[in-house]
Amino acid sequence: MKIAYILPSLESSGGAERIITEKANYFSMHFGYEVTIITLFQRIESQCFYPLHEKVRLINLHIPYYTQYQYKYPKRLWVKLKIYFQMRKELSQTISSINPDFIIGVSYSKADLVCTIPSKAIKIIECHEPRALKASSVYNGSFISKLYTSNFYFKKIEKNADIIITLNPDDKKEWKNAKRVEFIPNFSSMPITGKSTCKAKRVIAVGRLRDEKGFDRLIDIWKMVSTEHPFWMLDIFGEGPLKSTLENQIKKNNISNIILHGATSDISKEYANSSICAVTSHFEGFSLVILEAMRHGVPCVAFDCPFGPRSIIKDSQCGFLVDNGDTSLFAERLCCLIKDEELRKRFSKSSIERASTFDVNAIMNKWKVLLEELNCAR
Repeated sequence: MKIAYILPSLESSGGAERIITEKANYFSMHFGYEVTIITLFQRIESQCFYPLHEKVRLINLHIPYYTQYQYKYPKRLWVKLKIYFQMRKELSQTISSINPDFIIGVSYSKADLVCTIPSKAIKIIECHEPRALKASSVYNGSFISKLYTSNFYFKKIEKNADIIITLNPDDKKEWKNAKRVEFIPNFSSMPITGKSTCKAKRVIAVGRLRDEKGFDRLIDIWKMVSTEHPFWMLDIFGEGPLKSTLENQIKKNNISNIILHGATSDISKEYANSSICAVTSHFEGFSLVILEAMRHGVPCVAFDCPFGPRSIIKDSQCGFLVDNGDTSLFAERLCCLIKDEELRKRFSKSSIERASTFDVNAIMNKWKVLLEELNCAR
């Protein structure tokens, strides 16, 4: 079978980029599928952050999508339309040349375009972010934009996608008018260099430095925690547009025990050297960070945001779920774990057991069964 993935880029160190790389490699190595990854906006000079298997084909279209932001309206609208039709033409030609059995659009970037490309392929939209995030003000800066997303964008996907895949059961319920919706969680096949002893005075946080990840909330929380536990460190790993804003927030609050490290190629080592993982996202489709931390035996404290954390963490068994936005309670939960090494170790053991249920082979076999069923039903 032939699969064509379509996504914005593979140059970043994000969770979606990691999991799509791992899935593509697995399909090729274990099932013998012909896999092509088409990136829409990846820069000509950039490389993929995660290594692709030699049999996975990569096609970069290099669409200059972001050049539209150099212009003000109404010229920006004209440039945007011009880029859109260029993208549609190039993507259609590329799909035609590949002639795949399946087209898989990753997340919501141009999902409406992906599922309307002229092709006999089965069109799948794989949602790495919850529908609630795409409909929120985090994605949509204006009322008109939110209105378009809710009343036109989603409806276009539901009408044209053959199947929608969500990463958690709660998000599956949001797609009431889709032709078919299935829930298949993510996995982590990251090689583990070591497990946490839960003795280090260190809390780790990982993710893109973007609004939806809520690192500003984490800094406010850590200000409360650090007054009681000044010898504990908070280490944040990730890159993104909010880096300077977060650095200014740390300086303004005069917090000395937070470090923004940027991205790292050996995050496994950092998990193993940590005792707690903090996740303060506003939205999560799944949260690969939580799963990765738990595989390393690092107990997590996370906001119970829509919808990912609750599908992984069993509250008060392998970590803590906190009502979304309750920063005071979040700080209390962190302090609870900081004060109690035995509780951390108990949660650590349970975290490893819980994480083992998200086995790569079992989850990829779910994908295989689904794709073969869809292919036979054509």
